[in-house]
Amino acid sequence: MKKNIKTKIGWIGVFITLIFSSIWAYWGAVENFHEGWYSSSILENLFMMFFQYLLFTILFVTLAIIILKWKKFGLVLHFIVAAFSVWFFSGASFSVLGLMIVIPIIAIGLIYYYGEPEPKQWAYRILIFVPLIIILAISIPQGIKVSQRINDNNFGVRIVEFNGVTLAWAPRGPGWPDKGISWYEAQKICRYLSEDGTTIMDEEQNIWRLPTVDEAVSSMMLHGQNAGGVWDPVEEKAKYERTPDKETPLWDLHSKVIYYWTGDTSIQDERQAYIIVYHGGVYDKRKIDGQGYLSFRAVKEVESEN
Repeated sequence: MKKNIKTKIGWIGVFITLIFSSIWAYWGAVENFHEGWYSSSILENLFMMFFQYLLFTILFVTLAIIILKWKKFGLVLHFIVAAFSVWFFSGASFSVLGLMIVIPIIAIGLIYYYGEPEPKQWAYRILIFVPLIIILAISIPQGIKVSQRINDNNFGVRIVEFNGVTLAWAPRGPGWPDKGISWYEAQKICRYLSEDGTTIMDEEQNIWRLPTVDEAVSSMMLHGQNAGGVWDPVEEKAKYERTPDKETPLWDLHSKVIYYWTGDTSIQDERQAYIIVYHGGVYDKRKIDGQGYLSFRAVKEVESEN
């Protein structure tokens, strides 16, 4: 009877581990190809994939395998990892750090210490292969998609025409920085940007600006063709004939930047402005934010080449 209880407790530990490792596997595989996989080096991309985006999946699975093999050492290791996570991720919210990392690690460690899933070889197989299948199911199609992105390596001024409107998008430089920047900073840079878009002047030039949401949506492209984007201001939603991607002429696929500021303030909150994602999604974001993946690309009107 006692052995039966230990077996049940052990399998509860396995399934709890499986839940958290699978959640992190799904999140990590999706985010790896959404905000990651931008380096020109395959090795660097793989390093980020395993040690940034899939780290917690690997951690949950590894801890489980260790404690199933060596109970006392595994329990101590669970507490050490939980304590280290509290220190290392101290800035994270409780909903992420506490509920998704620290508490599960401690609880699972105690469950495994008092439990013993049998047959143990099936516990190992489930712990390893279920998260692996999730990772492969997401990563293979996303990896194929990323490999098909267009990059013409032209990061100068680009002309984009849509619905009778022609915009010049700024070249790489102060009007198209490869770093995080707030909405207010972006607005200021645009005002002082030189006509060729390469220099910040001492006096306001008022030549360049941030694109409107409608302009940004309408300019999105896929494989060199306009994506047919339309912005619905009532529903606050962008609709496309083809889903755009992180490609030239508007995006640099080797940049960590995946969001651009627009010049439009959110109708819900004047403290927020709309941002556009490389895949065409539009969201609102606090104007003071300036994470490394959030930047801008200035635009100006020009005469049509036709």
